[in-house]
Amino acid sequence: MNIRHFVTSAILVLSSLLFPCESSIADEISGALELKPDIENGKKIYPLCASCHMQTGWGKKDGSFPVIAGQHRHVLIKQLADIRAKNRVNPTMYPFTDPKSIGGAQAIADVTAYIASLDASPDVGVGDGQQLALGQVIFKKRCLQCHGEKAQGNNDAFFPKLQGQHHAYLLRQLKWIRDGYRKNSNALMVTELKNLSDDDLNAVADYISRL
Repeated sequence: MNIRHFVTSAILVLSSLLFPCESSIADEISGALELKPDIENGKKIYPLCASCHMQTGWGKKDGSFPVIAGQHRHVLIKQLADIRAKNRVNPTMYPFTDPKSIGGAQAIADVTAYIASLDASPDVGVGDGQQLALGQVIFKKRCLQCHGEKAQGNNDAFFPKLQGQHHAYLLRQLKWIRDGYRKNSNALMVTELKNLSDDDLNAVADYISRL
């Protein structure tokens, strides 16, 4: 077993142990990962996503919809599977992730491959820039170890790319993770964020949005 499959298997096993309904999610993630993606078919499915995330996948600068273009494929697969299983609270996404709308594991494999192939947004929403020094300190202490020096993430480890994401979206997700609202969060993230104030989260979100 190579390192990629070892890490993937470990994450899936851990997920199934941490959450009672996760076995079906793990099966769906594993299935989509093993399928050969058809990017052309993914392009045909993508208009379902474009209604919110835009044709470019760049979302909206106000953070109401995130940048998904260029996000790691493994991350996209996991998030879609989690939302579909209601393990991540996102009512807006529920109709779009329903198998009757998007299809099964092959459709997820295809559309995530297409989204991952899109160019990242050149113009993202940022904060007020007043606490970037603080944001950098927090990022280096609490985020860099998993998400990378430039917040580039890690596909094999299912760590999302945060680089090039809208500030308002980052801030909202950081608050939800800290406050326990986002159920599918990595336990380490909750630990790293639990003692940070809203101002701290605003600072680090602003810093990350500018990377």
